[in-house]
Amino acid sequence: MNIFRIAKVIVVLSSLSYLSVIFLRNYNSPENIQKRCTLKFEKDFKNPLETSREEWDQILDLADNNYLKCMGITQY
Repeated sequence: MNIFRIAKVIVVLSSLSYLSVIFLRNYNSPENIQKRCTLKFEKDFKNPLETSREEWDQILDLADNNYLKCMGITQY
């Protein structure tokens, strides 16, 4: 009886660790990182009509830097 309980615990722990490894591998794939970063900073790239050209250039530079930081690309 005790052997079956130990076997169940081992199977459950093994399954949980396997699922967590699969989740982390999928979550940290380059495609998923790019999708998350694109969705996160997509609103920064929309041009409101009342902004000036200089202000819009600053907004784009900031959004571009934040996007690259989210992607994990180092900047100089």
